[in-house]
Amino acid sequence: MKKKTSMLLAAAGLAVSAGIAQAQTPLTTTRIVSGLVRPIGVFHAPGDYSRVFIIEKQGRIRILKNGVLLPTPFLDIDSIIVGGTSVSSEQGLLGLAFHPDYATNGKFYVNYTAVAGSGDTVVAEYTVSANPDIANTTGTTLLTFDQPQPNHNGGWIAFGPKDGLLYIGAGDGGGSNDTGTGHTAATGNAQDITDNLLGKMLRIDVNRDDFPADATKNYGIPPTNPFVGIAGDDEIWSFGLRNPWRNAFDRVTGDLYIADVGQGAWEEVNFQAHASGSGRNYGWRCMEGFACTGLTGCTCNDTALTMPVHAYSHSEGCSITGGEVYRGCAIPDLDGTYFFADYCDTTIWSFRVVGGSVTQLTDRTAELAPGGGLDIASITSFGADAYGEVYICDQNGGEVFKIIPAVAPADDCNENGKNDACDILDGTSLDANANGIPDECDCPADFNGDGFVNGDDYDAFASLFDIADPGADLNNDGFVNGDDYDFFASHFDVGC
Repeated sequence: MKKKTSMLLAAAGLAVSAGIAQAQTPLTTTRIVSGLVRPIGVFHAPGDYSRVFIIEKQGRIRILKNGVLLPTPFLDIDSIIVGGTSVSSEQGLLGLAFHPDYATNGKFYVNYTAVAGSGDTVVAEYTVSANPDIANTTGTTLLTFDQPQPNHNGGWIAFGPKDGLLYIGAGDGGGSNDTGTGHTAATGNAQDITDNLLGKMLRIDVNRDDFPADATKNYGIPPTNPFVGIAGDDEIWSFGLRNPWRNAFDRVTGDLYIADVGQGAWEEVNFQAHASGSGRNYGWRCMEGFACTGLTGCTCNDTALTMPVHAYSHSEGCSITGGEVYRGCAIPDLDGTYFFADYCDTTIWSFRVVGGSVTQLTDRTAELAPGGGLDIASITSFGADAYGEVYICDQNGGEVFKIIPAVAPADDCNENGKNDACDILDGTSLDANANGIPDECDCPADFNGDGFVNGDDYDAFASLFDIADPGADLNNDGFVNGDDYDFFASHFDVGC
């Protein structure tokens, strides 16, 4: 039924005009929590609309629940982590990802640099306890690999929204010019795919164990990884990365954004469309951004290399902080917009990728300044909640900010300065259909609100769309046109 109605909707879209481009909603930020210790990540568990989880680099995961920071950490593994207590260190607790079936199996995953291995990378599995706000403190190591230097650890992990597999961003091992370790000196770690996980994007299956005789390897190899059965590490998904610091999946399209920290001149954003295939070589160490480095390992501008979709020079910053794709409901005209920043000068930008190219590149720094004597600095990460609303981490300020509309919409019934229907995490949102989700933040494709995405939703939407009823104005721009069709179709095709 879903496939059939999707085809019908696409056919209906052929008769829809492109419509008038809508005005951009003015933005700002609001501080949602302070008093944290080196926050470097905001995350959510699938389907959990009341909480966000915040990494403190020293080894703790905190919970912000209905707008309140819980005093007891969800997880505290400070004792097994190295480097997290230093503001300048690139080590610590660096990544968090919840299993797609977390609601039933209670499993989540962390990436950290370990005391036991003098800073080696460890990816481990943990479980929640009987108390949903407290995790068990004993974990199981899935994967570990050597880190020859204390920097360029990467550390990001996330489950692919289309395949349910765990992706792991690994830096090149540190130092300058990726000099490699041992036999990799001629190529650097990032270009070595023979026996080296550094400078790579890895992909593993956490639901099985292909190495039962090895207690330090508790995962499976997806058979569609690019080097399975041929020369190369089976875990590798892509390579040629220097220090992928904060990457992001678009939860709707499955596209992957990789922000790679440059060395002396350029910062870059790499983009992999979901359907574009694996085994990509992003060019480090022979390229930095679009520039040739003169280093060996690959050939500059070789057609086999995948170029960035965006790069900026060190006249504009010095260390990129990768961002998040906005898929929230509070600001419909931002749908599909990617936010990112520079750590050194705290500039915040956004753009969209259309047909593989960057459009609408915008400097958002002044617009997103929170005011009231507050500022956003030392930006270490972006994140998103279950609704798709976007957050920004200020590491040294110990704060997390949320991107919101600058002017509260007219439906501010409880007069708290926020849009009731998207008044996330304050516990007072409107929920007319009593399904536990603020109405306008409810699943956009569940048009009739029955809890299912199917042909009934298409029929309900189409009946209003065909007569230009205001109820079909899903992006709230005052027009019923192709933009509303695109918004509905993009969510309908993925089931939400």
